[in-house]
Amino acid sequence: MREPVGKLLLFGATGDLSQRMLIPSLYGLHADGLLPEGLTITGTARSEQDDDWFRNFARKSLDEHLADDHKDAEAIDRFVERLHYQPLDASTIEGFDQLAKKLGDISGGLAIFLSTAPWLFGPTIKGLQSAGLAGDNVRISLEKPLGKDLESSREINDIVAGAFPEERTFRIDHYLGKETVQNILALRFGNSLFEPSWNARGIDHVQITISETVGLEGRAGYYDEVGALRDMVQNHMLQLLALVAMEPPARVDGTAVRDEKVKVLRSLRPITGSDVSQLTVTGQYDSGAVKGAIVRGYDEELDKDSNTETFVAIKAHVDNWRWQGVPFYLRTGKRMPERRSEISIQFKPVPHSIFAERGGALQPNTLVIRLQPEEYVRLLVMAKQPGLDRDGVRLREVPLNLSLDTEFAGTRRRIAYERLLLDLIEGDPTLFVRRDEVEAQWAWIDGIREGWASSDMKPKGYASGSWGPSSSVALTERDGVTWNE
Repeated sequence: MREPVGKLLLFGATGDLSQRMLIPSLYGLHADGLLPEGLTITGTARSEQDDDWFRNFARKSLDEHLADDHKDAEAIDRFVERLHYQPLDASTIEGFDQLAKKLGDISGGLAIFLSTAPWLFGPTIKGLQSAGLAGDNVRISLEKPLGKDLESSREINDIVAGAFPEERTFRIDHYLGKETVQNILALRFGNSLFEPSWNARGIDHVQITISETVGLEGRAGYYDEVGALRDMVQNHMLQLLALVAMEPPARVDGTAVRDEKVKVLRSLRPITGSDVSQLTVTGQYDSGAVKGAIVRGYDEELDKDSNTETFVAIKAHVDNWRWQGVPFYLRTGKRMPERRSEISIQFKPVPHSIFAERGGALQPNTLVIRLQPEEYVRLLVMAKQPGLDRDGVRLREVPLNLSLDTEFAGTRRRIAYERLLLDLIEGDPTLFVRRDEVEAQWAWIDGIREGWASSDMKPKGYASGSWGPSSSVALTERDGVTWNE
């Protein structure tokens, strides 16, 4: 259904995600004239409020979360005119008829953004069906978490599929909306330079790191039930791995791109049983110092003892022709020294160094794709240092930089939700996650968790402000590899 809808419905419209991301993103699209003319945005939550309250709520959100140079009083006034509000307790079927009445005529199409607790998915879907809000011209977008394992994920997907077929279901992984993530496709498939060596013959290993400096930050109840493996690896990191490792799609559309991603996810070598102690590391942060500030340990923040992991490192393999034998090292953690999301691809060394006899030392080329906080692509290459070379050739590793902030300085940098919300409104599924992708991810993650349980593997402590347990260093150094820090 690739056509714009006339109405957008936001569940969880008064929550933190709405304040920080959704409302500012929708305003940005409105200010740039990208929202369909006449599109109305209806928010719903349990709070017994009205349209005027929600419009003031939106103004406060924009005032707090928009950069000053993006604030335009006239544009904000026009934007809030699009906003409406209807209180609703989504746990009961009562109230959905009133919501349908508030929305009015949806013959022009309706897009629903569902950002609620997973246990509310079932009652919400039933309520939407009962009120006639699940017809052929309605599409739905789902925020994570979509289950806690393969079984619960299938249950959620079955509930949603009972009302919304796959082509009208848009599962969000906000990392896929990041500009630099989109550039992985452009870098790989838009340049003949890389593709011939983008395989086991040319690449030694791949590292993917997502590090955070924060701790629980008000998410204690959720995070302690989930942990780093399910919170970060199952979705964001495996999606990045799939984009790096996928075969060239026939075209850039929702079917071709996602077909190639799911092939990669199904090719992940299972990590089960005794393999988990050799191929995975788990950790939990203790007290320490982050950016000069003394912080408490995880158990102290939680105010109870817990075995939930806040750090995971994994040595993964993709068992197919392109990647046979190439390790993919994944690492994510909280209370790390810096906030960083990046992909580091190290190519194999040249087969023979002609400079060795004259003292020239070579380093393998490395391609670094930084997603945040800066956005850049950096290729490290060898160059000769200036000089007469009478005492030997001196070589040095130098960077070839593509800074997106610099190269596209005149273009406004959009946050991921702007792209994703616009694609939802227009019906483009390319950057959303398909059911078979989600379930392939969960199958791999469940194997690791079962291995941890069967071997009674507990997270090792690491000081806040460090790069995790020392065993994570050993995970790579056994292969002669050093984490890119």
